[in-house]
Amino acid sequence: MLSSSIPFGTLAQSQRDRLAHVELSVRFLGSVSRAQLMSRFGITSATATRDLSTYKRRAVHNLEYVPKHKHYVRQEHRWFRPLFEVSAQRVLLWLTEGVGDVEPASLRGVMPHPVIPQTQQIDLEVLSVITRSIHQRRAFDAAYLGRSSGHSRRHVAPHALVEGGGRWYLRGFDRSSQQFRDFSLIGFQSAQLLEGILADDEAPDQDAEWHRIVNLELVLHPVNVQHPEAIRAEYAMDGEVLRISARAAVVRYLLRRWSVDCSEDHGLRGPEFALWLRNRRVLYGIANLSLAPGYANRGPV
Repeated sequence: MLSSSIPFGTLAQSQRDRLAHVELSVRFLGSVSRAQLMSRFGITSATATRDLSTYKRRAVHNLEYVPKHKHYVRQEHRWFRPLFEVSAQRVLLWLTEGVGDVEPASLRGVMPHPVIPQTQQIDLEVLSVITRSIHQRRAFDAAYLGRSSGHSRRHVAPHALVEGGGRWYLRGFDRSSQQFRDFSLIGFQSAQLLEGILADDEAPDQDAEWHRIVNLELVLHPVNVQHPEAIRAEYAMDGEVLRISARAAVVRYLLRRWSVDCSEDHGLRGPEFALWLRNRRVLYGIANLSLAPGYANRGPV
């Protein structure tokens, strides 16, 4: 599971896990500190110092110490050489849910688990620019290929990652269109951080759809459901209406993942459409609702 030829076999698994955390932090967030290791793993200052020194010896050019801030930062050059092999999916789960913050070799399943091939092939170095941009509140320049926009150059000030039913999206301010919008992560083909601070209108608190809360009322589909009790159990429905609150910016992904019929006359047919959105009017004014089944609108770029 290690991409380095330097032997790690003499290290305890607990230390390998901490070194993996060091690399994930500096690679995808841009920095790591002794205090961070102490808080995350409950170790002493001396142990944290030893871990950072150990990683530095094995990856000399990956990070450098900044005395002013008392932390290590990623070297801003192309010679970063990871010691641990990770997948983009694991990195995204670590960033968004705190899952998998251990050395990859220790993550062996205990039950049969066939792997479904992922269509998304996200470049890890491009992802590292994007995640550092979010963490450090900076914009980035990127070559982007979108389904509707084709090839374009983008300057994006991102603030969140969104998982939308098997696909990952980036939420941020697009300087080309001067608005907040979603981008498919797989569309970014190259990226580099930009200098300078974000403008006031690019800040996350200016993203109206991100802060708008939509209250959905989901009911059993009047036509497609044969066994109502099974659907109620599946969605833990307590009564006839399932009430869900979600950010306006991500509600389209929820509706697609749950295959909610969003048509006005509950006209979608098929067993996959077991729920119908009863209060369709709450979607008024939300962008990109073509992702919501039965609701026609423009999709993400």
